[in-house]
Amino acid sequence: MRRRLIQSTLAVVLVVIAVFGVSLVIVETRTITSTAQERVDTEAVRLASIVDTRLLGDQTVNASALRDQIQGDRYAEIRIPGKPVIEVGTKPTGDVISAQETGEEGETVTVQEPRSSVTREVGRTLLIIGAVALLAVIAAVLLAVRQANRLASPLTDLAETAERLGSGDPRPRHKRYGVHELDRVADVLDSSAERIARMLTAERRLAADASHQLRTPLTALSMRLEEITLTDDPDTVKEEATIALTQVERLTDVVERLLTNSRDPRNGSAVTFDLDEVIQQQLAEWRPAYRSAGRAIVSSGKRHLEAVGTPGAVAQVLAALIENSLMHGGGTVALRTRVTGNQAVIEVTDEGPGIPADLGARIFERAISGRNSTGIGLAVARDLAEADGGRLEMLQTKPPVLALFLSRTPPPKPHQESGPTVR
Repeated sequence: MRRRLIQSTLAVVLVVIAVFGVSLVIVETRTITSTAQERVDTEAVRLASIVDTRLLGDQTVNASALRDQIQGDRYAEIRIPGKPVIEVGTKPTGDVISAQETGEEGETVTVQEPRSSVTREVGRTLLIIGAVALLAVIAAVLLAVRQANRLASPLTDLAETAERLGSGDPRPRHKRYGVHELDRVADVLDSSAERIARMLTAERRLAADASHQLRTPLTALSMRLEEITLTDDPDTVKEEATIALTQVERLTDVVERLLTNSRDPRNGSAVTFDLDEVIQQQLAEWRPAYRSAGRAIVSSGKRHLEAVGTPGAVAQVLAALIENSLMHGGGTVALRTRVTGNQAVIEVTDEGPGIPADLGARIFERAISGRNSTGIGLAVARDLAEADGGRLEMLQTKPPVLALFLSRTPPPKPHQESGPTVR
């Protein structure tokens, strides 16, 4: 591309120089020739006037008296009636520029100048024009190289940016070049890079959230299946299978909820439900894990509370809080329900050492963990709570109290205009 730009610019300059240079040479040649003829004409008139003055004053008119009046390599011939021809200077050979003037006393003055002087002057003019043209060509080449670099380098840079995007590096460069069209392309590439970065972040986040949220249901399902394989009692098999199916349904709900939340966190399917059912489900699911750890999990507070939200999402939030207490807390874990204003509150607390002061409210940030954990569970729980119109807060650090706030007022139903009935 650089070579094409240089060649095209140079071609335009050469065409312009050729057109205007030839025209200028023609005009200058004619001007120089015309000027030389005017000089010779003027010289003939002047010399005729001098001869007239001398004749009227009875002065001598000869070559010696007129020699100082002839300049350069010009030649003059004076013909006075009744007198010999007077010649001043050396008569030129070859092509000449000639002028003739007749005086008042009847004399004839002829002045000649060799055309070689005109040729020399034209040659000097052509040399000057050629030097200017050469300087113009050099300037055009330098300008073309500079302009080609200014255009080609950004294009190469943009191509490298596009290649980086294609290879999976979505970092925007935020680099501009001072050319509107190229800057527009750079804007589009940076916007695309940001969109790709957001998409990759969302995909990685979904994968991390899915692996974290599916771990507990899969573990519980595995335990139920082991119970089925270890018993021959049909009633026990049926009971465990029923529980396993319930957990499969919850697992499906977890997957659907994660996918929905990854596409649009505001997409919820909020309904009015009984908090006791969700809490009892979580207690039944987590008691085996707590018994294995030598700890207990209990519930207390106001019963038969109704809240507005998605039962599956609320169950995932509670599971994250209970698992957090199992991993980082100590002693008995208690789930307490209460009412504040128009909100139902579920508090999860334990008898452990509490939340470190250096973490504080940052426990809801991703990758923030007090021990060797992923730091994802509480962040996902907070997102799920907010997607359901609720909120997840830390009320106390020692002993730790985390609370899930849910609305008790059903969301307003969207107004639907009834159209005409078609029979």
